[in-house]
Amino acid sequence: MTKFTKTLLGAAAGFALVVAAGGASAQAKGEIVIAVAGPITGQYAAFGEQMKRGAEMAIADLNRVGGVNGMKIRLEVGDDACDPKQAVAVANSFVSKKVAFVAGHFCSSSSIPASEVYSEAGILQITPASTNPKLTDDAAAKKWQHVFRTCGRDDVQGTTAANYILKNLAGKKVAILHDKSAYGKGLADEMKKAFNAGKGKEVMYESYNQGDKDFAALVSKMKAAAVDVIYVGGYHTEAGLIVRQSREQGLNALMISGDALVTDEFWKISGPAGQGTLMTFEPDPRKYASAKDVVEKFKAAKYDPEGYTLYTYAAIQVWAQSVNATKSTKTADLAKKMREATYDTVLGKLRFNAKGDRYNPEYVFYVWKDGKYTQM
Repeated sequence: MTKFTKTLLGAAAGFALVVAAGGASAQAKGEIVIAVAGPITGQYAAFGEQMKRGAEMAIADLNRVGGVNGMKIRLEVGDDACDPKQAVAVANSFVSKKVAFVAGHFCSSSSIPASEVYSEAGILQITPASTNPKLTDDAAAKKWQHVFRTCGRDDVQGTTAANYILKNLAGKKVAILHDKSAYGKGLADEMKKAFNAGKGKEVMYESYNQGDKDFAALVSKMKAAAVDVIYVGGYHTEAGLIVRQSREQGLNALMISGDALVTDEFWKISGPAGQGTLMTFEPDPRKYASAKDVVEKFKAAKYDPEGYTLYTYAAIQVWAQSVNATKSTKTADLAKKMREATYDTVLGKLRFNAKGDRYNPEYVFYVWKDGKYTQM
């Protein structure tokens, strides 16, 4: 019996389950309903697919060993398309469907407004991907207890990028760009804050709109400023176009960005112009011993669990183990436990602080080369 199977069996062990408000209907049906929410459609659908796959595999593995307390788990999937208003609609639909827990959302601009809905309804939320510090900082300020994340935060990620530039690219002319989103602007601002604190000074700080296709004017401005480094706070779709159009105009500046480039879709947009692009992300969980069994199952199913696939799987592991330990699905019980316990997951051992953030998240650099990204 593998360690992974033992963990699942522990989560499925029998106990007297106390169903939270909103969960009684699920118990009556002999099942517990949980949800995953993200951009299932739209330009960021690659990440929604990662989350959906991670959730489906986690639930299948739990159900294979009896579910939780002998009750099977059923998944609801919400498509927010990374739109804040749609995210609120999705959150309200989950409330009406009496879900016990939500793994989501992906975009910080979705997770933040959705968290208000979940707070009112008393639904536990663990995001595998939303990195804006505001999500948990604001929740803590409001004394909410229901918001957690299995990923890191942009104040750590942005500082990692700034320190790299200060150390390895000292004296280079840096442009900082962002897409105005909670994630993109938040990441760019955290990088700028750390860069300025280290005595770096950008030559440009500019915004663009999500969905833009033509960056000729922006590239011309960067070219006139003789920019050497382009730091992008934003998603892979626009970043791929920016680097491609930069090369087409003869601007060979190094592009550096964040974890939203962790998808093969980036290269499909950038093409060879993406060669050498750097990005920050946590160490690749696909290489962890704790993820070995799960990764093998994904690969057997012809799916590469890149990006946030395993972060979503881990969120569901944390929920299942918390329910097992507390013999409850009440958010108050689970949230208290989650701030005390250490969890065995595909990401290794996870612990959460008072705000609901992971202890000691680590960011490293990856480089894009020949259509693939590898850790530096």
